[in-house]
Amino acid sequence: MEDSIATEIANATARIVVEEGLEWGAAKRRAVKQLGLPQRTRLPDNDLVEEAVREYIELFCADTQPAELRALRQLALVWMERMQDFRPYLAGAVWQGTATRLSDIYVQMFCDDSKSAEICLIDHHVDYEPRSVTGFRGELVDALSISSMSPELGEHVGVHLMVYDLDDLRGALKPDSRGRLPRGDMKAVRALLAQGEASGASDS
Repeated sequence: MEDSIATEIANATARIVVEEGLEWGAAKRRAVKQLGLPQRTRLPDNDLVEEAVREYIELFCADTQPAELRALRQLALVWMERMQDFRPYLAGAVWQGTATRLSDIYVQMFCDDSKSAEICLIDHHVDYEPRSVTGFRGELVDALSISSMSPELGEHVGVHLMVYDLDDLRGALKPDSRGRLPRGDMKAVRALLAQGEASGASDS
């Protein structure tokens, strides 16, 4: 019974994530509310949600999502190159491959001096908004949030440059339970883009 409820919540979460661009945590809570379940209902884990998101994309967005994901990865790489002095890593749905045009981009930077990234944006006259977002350990992390134009999508995308201490990098590159890396550096993002180009060429 509990498994079927978890699957039902995961499927509802997937629809919210894909159609509204909501982050997974908020989408899970909204799914529970929409399904009329008690507020304290146990939430499905992220693996189950990811599976549901991938299935939803395959069913309803297979024609559009690959190009949207590519555009987001290209924009992420632009910002990673601009912020390369701060050891940037791409994380979240854009790295995992479950992003659509409604998804924001999350770049995690590992700095010797947390203020130096902010100074870099100021020096380059980049408008940003300081805020706090949930980090990879569930803690609040300082982020510099930017609205950046994607030429391919023809619209602005939220880019969140998350600022971590350099020491946090140690545990950040451990593979997850499925053996996948939870984030990737510029070289890894370029490899994903090249891989997409190769598969696109073979399809045509």
